[in-house]
Amino acid sequence: MTPATAHTGRMPGNWFAKAEAWLDARGKGAWIALTIVTLFAVWPVGVAVLAYALWTRRLFGPSRRDVRRMAPMRFRSSGNTAFDAYKADMLRRLEDEQEAFESFLERLREAKDKAEFDQFMQDREKRATNGDETRHANA
Repeated sequence: MTPATAHTGRMPGNWFAKAEAWLDARGKGAWIALTIVTLFAVWPVGVAVLAYALWTRRLFGPSRRDVRRMAPMRFRSSGNTAFDAYKADMLRRLEDEQEAFESFLERLREAKDKAEFDQFMQDREKRATNGDETRHANA
């Protein structure tokens, strides 16, 4: 044991890991609350907390708790082979349906963009034609 840990019996940085785990267990809201409180109380510490939360991506995307909880659910066996086969088939069909829907949305966006571009070109042509007629009338 080092002199720094002799009086407590703990490692010096252990409190930070515990605090981080405690905040992670409570989700993004806890990180946001900590950031806001520290920004108002001691703004340099608040900026450091905000930078750390952004750097470790704790404020964006699914929380680590959600990822840990949901990832094994898909591949874990229930013990019932018929149900596991049904679940695998249903998940595959849902993924296929999601891909089909996303491709449909992409085609829809492309069609809308093409229609808007065609309308722009028609309007531009009309303006060019009207501009030529007004030039001839003024000449």
